[in-house]
Amino acid sequence: MEKQFFIIIGRSGCGKGTQAELLKEYLSQKGLGNVLHISTGEGFREFGKKENYVATLSRYTNEQGFLQPEFLAVWNWSNLFINKLGENDSMILDGAPRKLFEINMLNSAIKFFGFEKPKVIYLDVSENWARERLLGRGREDDVEEEVERRMSWFETEVLPVVNSYKLDERYNFIHINGENGLDEVHQEIISKI
Repeated sequence: MEKQFFIIIGRSGCGKGTQAELLKEYLSQKGLGNVLHISTGEGFREFGKKENYVATLSRYTNEQGFLQPEFLAVWNWSNLFINKLGENDSMILDGAPRKLFEINMLNSAIKFFGFEKPKVIYLDVSENWARERLLGRGREDDVEEEVERRMSWFETEVLPVVNSYKLDERYNFIHINGENGLDEVHQEIISKI
């Protein structure tokens, strides 16, 4: 199998990271070779542990439930690609792009690394479903005010990205009902990729 590139996108709390890990395991078992799961949220959480000025600002932005500035978002996933991607590796990216601005930047990276017809997996969940899930998982950054901000920026920033990918013929857009059970969502992804 040729190397592949997947983007998993959806509201905060929709299960992007979990489904990315299940997909990684599935693809590895099917002989795809080395499959990387790049989580931009995890990248920012790791960066936020550093003790420097930019990390402190980034950590504060994350703790308040705001989107990171564009330059830092692109730096985050670019840095992860540069430091982790090997020549024949496949990649599952979750957490980016979050703004229309990032689409062309990410597309240039996908093209540069030689990936053909990337797949965009949209985990579609309602705002109420995502809110309940976030507030119930017990992470320290999942407090009501921050969750409300994430719901808001999904509508204003991320949903236009989803709609752009839906119409972009360079990508294979896959719509998934993310509110089904964990295994059902995984099986639907497998059946559509």
